[in-house]
Amino acid sequence: MISDVTAPLLTIRAVRSIGVEVPMTYALGTSQARITRAPLLLIDLETEEGITGRAYLFCYLRAAAPAMAAMLDEIGRMVTGDPVVPAQLWGKLAQRFMLIGVQGVVRMAMAGLDIAAWDALAIAAGVPLATFLGAKSVDAKPQLIPAYNSCGLGLMTTAEVADEAEKLLARGFRAVKLRLGYPTLKEDLAAVHAVRQRIGDDVALMVDYNQALSVTDALERGRALEQENIYWIEEPIRHDDYAGCASLAQALTTPIQIGENFSLPVAMETALKAGAADYVMPDLERIGGVTGWRHAAALAHEHRIKMSSHLFPEVSAHLLAATPTGHFLEYMDWADALVQEPLRIVDGHAIVPDRPGNGLVWDLAKVARFRM
Repeated sequence: MISDVTAPLLTIRAVRSIGVEVPMTYALGTSQARITRAPLLLIDLETEEGITGRAYLFCYLRAAAPAMAAMLDEIGRMVTGDPVVPAQLWGKLAQRFMLIGVQGVVRMAMAGLDIAAWDALAIAAGVPLATFLGAKSVDAKPQLIPAYNSCGLGLMTTAEVADEAEKLLARGFRAVKLRLGYPTLKEDLAAVHAVRQRIGDDVALMVDYNQALSVTDALERGRALEQENIYWIEEPIRHDDYAGCASLAQALTTPIQIGENFSLPVAMETALKAGAADYVMPDLERIGGVTGWRHAAALAHEHRIKMSSHLFPEVSAHLLAATPTGHFLEYMDWADALVQEPLRIVDGHAIVPDRPGNGLVWDLAKVARFRM
């Protein structure tokens, strides 16, 4: 869905990036790793018309940032002088990288360019990205997107996880996500009980296994969790085992959530055809930027499945506002330390900014402080 708003023609002058590493408010201990700092790549797409589109990517590892920056430099050389038409840019780059494959670092860098391109177009049109994509506000009121707090709640002692869960309810959050995947089911349940006792029964509690389990273990733990008022079970097994995910979705009453590892919309389409999930949550840098998200949203609408976001809350809030089956925004505060106006959360909802574009404007003094 695209609005009737049109943007003037823009031409790419340069694509630039800066690597930064920001400390996390809460350490994120998952079944796969413990993360205390977020390595990000900030992207500026400069146009001949003086408009700059912005985006950022999550590099996962500090060592990956230089590789992603180098790929983005190569992309910049290829598209300099081209018009800012996201579908055409994606098609050109996909053709150019056909032999190496539009996967991994290549796909992430392409997604970063795509996000920045859509930002530039919305700025040029003088409207928020959500409006540019066709989202409709009611009575000119700010658009509100239900959000869950995903900052922290990693693997830790029960006392620590309960204390942190309580802190995550600040700003009115009515939903939080807990990481599971302890060595035993007993430890998983102890963490769930500690959090639930602290936050109460009326706060939605999602759990995320980060692909830690076998299908057999996931079935055992999933059945135990059915007694715990869990909102969804996220990535209990290997992300691309769609047959296994489908068997869990059929066997368990608690919804299965997957999608952060969908590589482009074709992977999501395969998963949906397999019945691999009750909910989906694409990741902007893996699904293919805004262009890929729009294809994913159409698939979710076709399959009548609710679609949430993964990371990148500043841009994802706009996209969910324009997604017919939009569900929850995953909230992370990593970019707050880098932008002039952080995403606002009020009563557990993200407020879609009413300024033109996706709302990302770097605070250059802060960026310099965290530069790699």
